[in-house]
Amino acid sequence: MSANSFDAIILGGGAAGLFCAAQAGQRGRRVLVLERAEAVGKKILISGGGRCNFTNIGAGPENYLSANPHFAKSALRRYTPRDFLGLVESHGIAWHEKTLGQLFCDGSSKQIVQMLLSECAKGDVTILTGQDVTEVVHDAGRFAVMASGTANTADKLVIATGGPSIPKMGASDYAYRLARQFGLKVVEPCPALVPLTLGGEDVLFRELSGVASDVVARAGTASFAEAALLTHRGLSGPAILQASSYWAHGEPVWLDFCPGEKGDWLVARKIATPNATATSILRKYMPERLAGVLAERLGLSGPLQGIADKALRRAQERLARWEFRPNGTEGFAKAEVTAGGISTAELSGQTMEATKVPGLYAIGEAVDVTGWLGGYNFQWAWASGHACAQAL
Repeated sequence: MSANSFDAIILGGGAAGLFCAAQAGQRGRRVLVLERAEAVGKKILISGGGRCNFTNIGAGPENYLSANPHFAKSALRRYTPRDFLGLVESHGIAWHEKTLGQLFCDGSSKQIVQMLLSECAKGDVTILTGQDVTEVVHDAGRFAVMASGTANTADKLVIATGGPSIPKMGASDYAYRLARQFGLKVVEPCPALVPLTLGGEDVLFRELSGVASDVVARAGTASFAEAALLTHRGLSGPAILQASSYWAHGEPVWLDFCPGEKGDWLVARKIATPNATATSILRKYMPERLAGVLAERLGLSGPLQGIADKALRRAQERLARWEFRPNGTEGFAKAEVTAGGISTAELSGQTMEATKVPGLYAIGEAVDVTGWLGGYNFQWAWASGHACAQAL
């Protein structure tokens, strides 16, 4: 082999690309990683508030969205959260579990990047940063990649450049452009795990910007019990980010502001505490400012004993299913990930190889597989990278 000849070239030095490179390198493959940014793993570093929510212990196919919901099953089954956790522990990285199975570093996200680089070093992987790929050619079963004035060749090419979410980190739609160059279909990309924007009467909630409350958020067929945050532009917080992946333009989002309450609970409170006000009752479920605004919107003023049962029942129904009609999202700039991407109909679920183009692979966020908030997208990066590496 010449100095610029490899078994596999991986485009993208993020989570999926680095993990795939490490695994393939340790299998004896000569691997080159080309990263456009000046450093690898930039999105890893900012994840989890700088502590990297590196997986979710309960990750399974039901936690992912895709045009083909079965596609991710094979890769997720063959490389599990327990497998990655074992690797983390073998590097002496301390971790802790937060709510809902989310695993974080005790220290810094830098530990995960360093771990991946150490694993790449074990496999003698070549990593080049600051690489601007200007051309990719496939001829006689071999790929030639022109990057920063140098031609590199390989039998296998892996697209691991992610999606366009968080463009300030260097994200782009390059994966889709390259896929289309090779005749692969792309499911229309859109922002996912993204704040929703509000207009019309809903803008009245802007006075509550910064207020968070535990809710059940519903969009489409999905519901999520976590915190929602009212912002100057609309709705955010974990419950909203989760629901956003299931929300379609023109459709409503519903919030249950008093989760767990069923039946005539407000009427029961009136009987038990007739002198209490609606605001004082709602304060047990949410911050006082929000309680006051909701009580005002519902027309519940004064002691409960002075409010008709019919009005309380209407209020119960509204609090359990408060409708918001988002007019959009905050876009790729604020989206944690991208939904859509290279169609799974074009790829093998076993190897991530393109069925039409032997030797071409796609992994991670570039593919039409999108996880929930809470470590699921990292687990897809590890699982898809592992599946691909076994085939390189």
